[in-house]
Amino acid sequence: MEICNTCPSISEEDLRAALAELKTYVDITEEDLMKIYVLAVRNARVRRSTMVPVRTVMTENVVSATRDMSIHEAARLLSEHKITGMPVISEDNRVIGVISEADILSPEGAKKENAVNKLLRRLRGRRGTMRPDAERVEAAMNAPPITTLPDADIKEVAAVLDMRRIKRLPVVDHDGKLVGIISRGDIIRAMGKKP
Repeated sequence: MEICNTCPSISEEDLRAALAELKTYVDITEEDLMKIYVLAVRNARVRRSTMVPVRTVMTENVVSATRDMSIHEAARLLSEHKITGMPVISEDNRVIGVISEADILSPEGAKKENAVNKLLRRLRGRRGTMRPDAERVEAAMNAPPITTLPDADIKEVAAVLDMRRIKRLPVVDHDGKLVGIISRGDIIRAMGKKP
């Protein structure tokens, strides 16, 4: 339960009423419950005071791809903007996947050891045995995407990036629409600004 600064103070009567609503026996006194509540509020305030919301460090102007974009166009965008990955969005700006340099080098179904050879064949204009639909972003992207919300703490995002061994997360609103992107670099820069 998130506790806000504008929450009203709780009295013993409020706690008694809440306990009655539970309609079950709880082996705790109202006084102990009030102490727990006070400690929880204090801990929440400390946590919030050290929290850095994603929205304060994310990049808002996001380079993105569409599912029907060619792999070559996606590679051009990554190279042109000097980035290693980008979200894939639908017609209504919802994030439906993520495509990275590694995905372009090794489209779905391709063996990792042949990725460089496949790239060289593509650069020379030879498609080899590649399926026609494999030339589209939709065939190479990672889906469903792992995303975050603007109000998430960057510490939580850093943990996800580390655990999943990825470099960036699209930032979406509650409707799944793209509002930004947060990368490892953004988090490092934010940590460098902290006293």
